[in-house]
Amino acid sequence: MVVHLSEDLEGDARPQVGFVVSKAVGNAVHRNLVKRRLRAAVAARLGMLPDHGRAVVRALPASAAATFGDLSADLDRGLDRAARRLHERAGVDR
Repeated sequence: MVVHLSEDLEGDARPQVGFVVSKAVGNAVHRNLVKRRLRAAVAARLGMLPDHGRAVVRALPASAAATFGDLSADLDRGLDRAARRLHERAGVDR
């Protein structure tokens, strides 16, 4: 799983999340299952996202065979990495 995080200070203060689940993940049934699991995992972690945060979560093909717990753990790691990169970029930009 790949997570990209940015801040849009012009937009809505509430965090927004988008999902990319390509056909490489599997057929429509598998893709929709992955999207439902990711939406549920993100809903429990919205507080981790910064205000004005924009996140894109891209599911990799291995996500089709992953359990909800596996996807949640991957999401936690991805959000942590993305938040660190965002803070590093913010430090450089200022």
